[in-house]
Amino acid sequence: MILSALITSVGINLGLCLLFFTLYSILRKQPGNITVYAPRLVAEGKAQQGGQFNLESLLPTAGWIRKAWQLSEDEILSVLGLDAVVFMRIFIFRLWIHFCAAYVFTGVVCYLLYYQEYEYISSKRIAYFYSSKPQPHQFSILVRGIPIPSGGTYSETVDSFFIENHSSTYLSHSMVRRTSKLQGLIGDTEKLYKRLSHLKLNNHTPQRFRRDGFLGIFGRKVDLVDHYEKKLEDLEDNVRLEQSSSAGKEVPAAFVSFKSRLGAAVALHIQQAVNPTKWVTERAPEPQDVYWPFFSDSFIKRWICVLVVFVACVALTILFLIPVVLVQGLTHLDQLETWFPFLKGVLKLTFVSQVITGYLPSLILQMFLSFVPPIMIMFSSMQGYISLSQIEKSACIKVLWFTIWNIFFANVLSGSALYQVNVFLEPKKIPSVLAEAVPAQASFFIAYVVTSGWTSLSSELCRLTPLICSFFKRVFSGKDGDEFEVPSIPYHSGIPTILFFGLLGITYFFLAPLILPFLLVYYCMGYIIYRNQLLNVYALQYETGGKFWPIVHYSTIFSLVLMHIIAIGIFGLKKVPLASSLTIPLPILTLLFNEYCQKRFLPLFKSFPMECLVKKDREDVNDPTMGEFYEKLVTAYRDPGLMSLRYSRSSTEGYNSPLLHAARV
Repeated sequence: MILSALITSVGINLGLCLLFFTLYSILRKQPGNITVYAPRLVAEGKAQQGGQFNLESLLPTAGWIRKAWQLSEDEILSVLGLDAVVFMRIFIFRLWIHFCAAYVFTGVVCYLLYYQEYEYISSKRIAYFYSSKPQPHQFSILVRGIPIPSGGTYSETVDSFFIENHSSTYLSHSMVRRTSKLQGLIGDTEKLYKRLSHLKLNNHTPQRFRRDGFLGIFGRKVDLVDHYEKKLEDLEDNVRLEQSSSAGKEVPAAFVSFKSRLGAAVALHIQQAVNPTKWVTERAPEPQDVYWPFFSDSFIKRWICVLVVFVACVALTILFLIPVVLVQGLTHLDQLETWFPFLKGVLKLTFVSQVITGYLPSLILQMFLSFVPPIMIMFSSMQGYISLSQIEKSACIKVLWFTIWNIFFANVLSGSALYQVNVFLEPKKIPSVLAEAVPAQASFFIAYVVTSGWTSLSSELCRLTPLICSFFKRVFSGKDGDEFEVPSIPYHSGIPTILFFGLLGITYFFLAPLILPFLLVYYCMGYIIYRNQLLNVYALQYETGGKFWPIVHYSTIFSLVLMHIIAIGIFGLKKVPLASSLTIPLPILTLLFNEYCQKRFLPLFKSFPMECLVKKDREDVNDPTMGEFYEKLVTAYRDPGLMSLRYSRSSTEGYNSPLLHAARV
């Protein structure tokens, strides 16, 4: 890629960033867009829908930047939890490591990983645990592989087993049942109930009388209140019918609760039966984090799904090489002219050639890559994880390694090692191959940082997809923001992108330092933009206590080792064998450092030590609210699909009460 093409790419993306920033500054102040740009604040009652239009709202302002900058870490922690803090700390950590260069750079990175981040987040995790109120998942475990009962039920088997073996700490249990179909029916019922309540709150608006067909355009004109009430009654009947048939469909799995955290920890870490495949225990997630569809699958089906997901991930990785090859063709005009000879005249135009070689390749790659995170979420949900956080963490890892392989290695090695598979069978050649291939793609990755980094962050700020959906809902369906959904932080797509740019910065810092200013701009933009989004948009869906951080640590270690291998190859190509030899200890020392960190910090991210559990249990002895907590703990893991509903005509009459108040009992 020539310099003029790079400048063209930078100019286009810089213009798009300014456009998105300006649009966001204007659109966020419009009354109809508040559910797009501040859904969390609306849901919490801190911002009101509606309002009057005024000309001043059409003037772009930068006040949101000041608010996002002034947002403290403690405020993020209190509102969105430790995972959100970890998410923002990633930006701070990259901001630090891009100014150093080989032993000094590695030493600084390892120092920051250990003291500034791993130790800091570990202490935050312990402090967060000490300051937290009693939570159901701290006192509960999930038990699977319950033996088939003889003449009884799974519930009776669980009760008798834990009374006999954990008599002093056992409290209660909740059996898991097959309720996949029921979950869908209840979701439809809740949506219809919210829509009906909103219509009753706006009883005199024209929205009440609409056509019942597609988008409110086709079909017969009806009173939507009566229409929805009838549909609600039908759905309630279907729910009750399905509940009665699902009540007895027990799954050999149960959530077992204990009177203390230590009791739950003992049951979790000690093998319960002689046969290790029976009474298998694992940590219980938060009640709202449970992924209930998982329990409807048998062991064989889950095992088959894991195999299918593995094959699907490999197939997706191979198929993604098609757009990679296409992108590489666009970066070389001579190849493009060979493939499409009829474009020779157009490709000779300076502006066209600069756009095609500088901007189009990274744009096409980014468009294809945007489909990967939702696909990986779907794959991870098939693997048998019991919680939404585990699914998202698994998807995060899949997206990260997919990005590293398909965006970094496939682009770097295309035209060389991609067609010389035998190089991987000769490890001695890998450093020299990478040393030749990586510098050649520096300009492409600079353009990729600008397109996938700067522009994507700007589009994240404007939330174009929710904005367009909100517009069409208001225009065609007449829905005045009554069914908006507060999104959760996209860890599975955001974290891999941030870490991939970190890999580019670490590997290119001594090969092409020109990339560092572009990365610095990206991290500064991301730091401000995501603070703004955490302040106004995203809501807490679950809390893992910072368990995403080990992914960041391992990715950084991998990036450092990769940089060391490239450095060894570079020094070898430059005929400086002494420097190449003296660099060899670096990856060894880095891996030893990683091993130490694993033993020092990783156990804290798997489970809390007995010292912490006992301290919290002793504090609970003098807590007068523990009796009430134990009463709630008994029903905390009751399958939501089997709880009775109160979505009847009589309940909707009280539409002036909070919409979600006591919807289930």
